[in-house]
Amino acid sequence: MKKVIALLGAVLLLTVGARAVEVAAPSALLMEKETGTILYAKDEHAKLEPASVTKVMTILLTMEAIDSGQLSYDTVITASAHACSMGGSQIWLKEHEQMTVSDMLKAVCVVSANDCAVALGEQIAGSEEAFVERMNQRAKELGMNDTTFKNATGLPAEGHVTSAHDIAVMSRELIKNHPDIRQYTTIWMDTLRDGQSSLVNTNKLIRFYEGATGLKTGSTDNALYCLSATAERDGMELVAVIMKDATSAQRFEDAKTLLSYGFATYALKNVTPETPLAPIPVTLGTQATVQPVPGEGTALLLEKSRAGDLRQTVTLAETVEAPVEMGAQLGTLTVTSGGETVAEIPLLAGEEVPRVTYRQMLLRLLKTAFLAG
Repeated sequence: MKKVIALLGAVLLLTVGARAVEVAAPSALLMEKETGTILYAKDEHAKLEPASVTKVMTILLTMEAIDSGQLSYDTVITASAHACSMGGSQIWLKEHEQMTVSDMLKAVCVVSANDCAVALGEQIAGSEEAFVERMNQRAKELGMNDTTFKNATGLPAEGHVTSAHDIAVMSRELIKNHPDIRQYTTIWMDTLRDGQSSLVNTNKLIRFYEGATGLKTGSTDNALYCLSATAERDGMELVAVIMKDATSAQRFEDAKTLLSYGFATYALKNVTPETPLAPIPVTLGTQATVQPVPGEGTALLLEKSRAGDLRQTVTLAETVEAPVEMGAQLGTLTVTSGGETVAEIPLLAGEEVPRVTYRQMLLRLLKTAFLAG
């Protein structure tokens, strides 16, 4: 039931969004980070060249390598001849020049450095070709069915395509599970090489849009002007993807239009029970009670007009019989707005309660008899 309500809500939000706002870009999408709900979509599955927005995946795999311990921010990378030959946006790495993962990430996030993107990929997978295989494998795992990567940079290559939908998916994965990336994507101006190399963010929203958190620009002659823009206000973070806009200025205007629409129209509410949930008695269990806890789906994305009138109803089993598996449903937290159900959140067993054995039961009876006597 919860899934049905969530699906209907997502469809409703998408329908309302499509009517309420419009952008010049031929392909675009607006997504809320926590729930993954699509708030606006326009030809979102069109397979287009993403230019340097490709690097969202390069950054994601780098952050995952850091989380796994394969890399650290302090790992020193030696630039290869291949990495230094990229051209396009770069920080002009010299062959054998050494730089930390942290500085290379900064260069990729702030000025879209192709040379650093390839150097990071080579460090992680051994070669750019092997890294691209990992990029495509990760895209498949994330359900990015419109995507085929041919390189780590987004430089023009036959068959290197993705979609506004898929960019939103990988952008959400990055910002939701690797929030530390903000230390780089929110930089407006900085330097490298002890102040010798100046950096100015290619994403103008970082300076000019309230709450901007990232994420990645891209442009080539064929891709035109692309952008994955992220911003957060009042605890809600949105991802706006713009593909193939005619000018750089237009992509930023389109992104601002979508982000501002999302912030003006929707609110994210984290729903928890208004009063503590009482333990539920367990019969024939190794312990007397089991504690119910809320399951997934406590983050609700609602139109602001409905978010201020939320009411809760808790339904719990009076008693349960062991064995009780951890995660077993014990009840439901129903959330309504204006008399309409907006979510049904399962209340689950927060612990396992095995069934008492015959020997344990006998020992209990003997103990009770001894204490009574």
